[in-house]
Amino acid sequence: MSRFESSRFVRNPLVLNPEVLKKACDSLGWEYNIIGDVLTVHNANQSSNLYGEYALKLNIKTNTVTYNTYYMPNAKQKVSELQEAFNRINAVYAKEALIQEFSKKGFSYRTDFHFRPNEKELFQFFMEGQSTDIDEDEPYAKIKFTILCDGTIVTDSDYLPNDVNERAHDAMDVLETLLGNKRVMTKKDNIPSYYLSKMKPRRNINQDINNKN
Repeated sequence: MSRFESSRFVRNPLVLNPEVLKKACDSLGWEYNIIGDVLTVHNANQSSNLYGEYALKLNIKTNTVTYNTYYMPNAKQKVSELQEAFNRINAVYAKEALIQEFSKKGFSYRTDFHFRPNEKELFQFFMEGQSTDIDEDEPYAKIKFTILCDGTIVTDSDYLPNDVNERAHDAMDVLETLLGNKRVMTKKDNIPSYYLSKMKPRRNINQDINNKN
């Protein structure tokens, strides 16, 4: 996310956060174990005998999941059950992780009193940051966050002071790792010329983020 920009985390259904997956399995009564860097579900209350094979396995290093469709005739139903449970828990996890990481960077949570949850959007709120630059004439800035029912994070921002912008980027970089999803950013059109001269590129760049400024 950045200034005068909207962004969205791109959800990949084959990428699952291990902690959220474990909670989803617990809620469904599925049995799993963890050996090394692999989480294996060996009982998904399936209707067929797996003959010692797995129902699904997750590589904890890459967060990628593999489903066993060969031994499960009702695999599609089971995947749907898991995704429903995972999404419900993931939305709460995304909100908590976001607030946690932004709070570490000095942002404060602000409620959006006008928002009402609907079938697509579960949470909406603001994170407010303050610049420490004594020459900044607009030190306060806020970023709007909307969390969809599957845990997808959508952001919207206008002007952010340079140091606030850097802290926001740092928090979002951590969230990409926690959620296992990359974000796609879209610049707004017609940025007021007054702000163009005030906005500087990020100073702290730790990865290939060509369009993050």
